[in-house]
Amino acid sequence: MNKMGVLGIDLAKNVFQLHGINEKGKVILQKRLSRKKLAEFVCNLPPLRGL
Repeated sequence: MNKMGVLGIDLAKNVFQLHGINEKGKVILQKRLSRKKLAEFVCNLPPLRGL
């Protein structure tokens, strides 16, 4: 299973773009979420490994 090392969030008023990469720089997450869903999604992520 790929563990996410970095999570980038493009902040906007209503819709947020998420981009996650693993320790090798491979994209493992691309997601678009509404403001309401962002906090719930991030709270349910496993801890990030960091680079």
